[in-house]
Amino acid sequence: MLRRNKEAKQQWAGLHSALDRWLDERQDLLVRYFKLAGLPPYDQNREQLPSAADIREFCEILVDYVSAGHFELYDHILEEAKAHNQHTDALSQRVYPLIAVTTEVALRFNDDYAEVTEQDSLPKFTQDLSNLGEALQNRLELEDQLIALLASHEVLPEV
Repeated sequence: MLRRNKEAKQQWAGLHSALDRWLDERQDLLVRYFKLAGLPPYDQNREQLPSAADIREFCEILVDYVSAGHFELYDHILEEAKAHNQHTDALSQRVYPLIAVTTEVALRFNDDYAEVTEQDSLPKFTQDLSNLGEALQNRLELEDQLIALLASHEVLPEV
């Protein structure tokens, strides 16, 4: 996931300022996810659950990222795609609902863990984090498809 985002940043850097900010936020989210999950290169404490503060902070970043996508980028992209041509509109209309599915997974994770304390028992945390990771992977692929299509048709919104 980190490599995918690095490649996306390299490919689309400078294309649009809102897109640049959003890709930076995506990078921050992914680094924090890798730390929480204890994935390389952040796998020093893999056997321990992350601190409650780290989980809460991750949830904030997660919701900010999901919200930015939906309210700052996707809505504008959908409008521009609809105005551009039928092919771009059709793809964006197909991709958007699939992204929405990943949003539900992210919001469910946030609902379950945004107010966690050190005293809370988290028996499902590892599985929930894994499910979120799968959803994020799917989301990145879908977002990149949408961005690539729109960039190739020069349909990125002026935000």
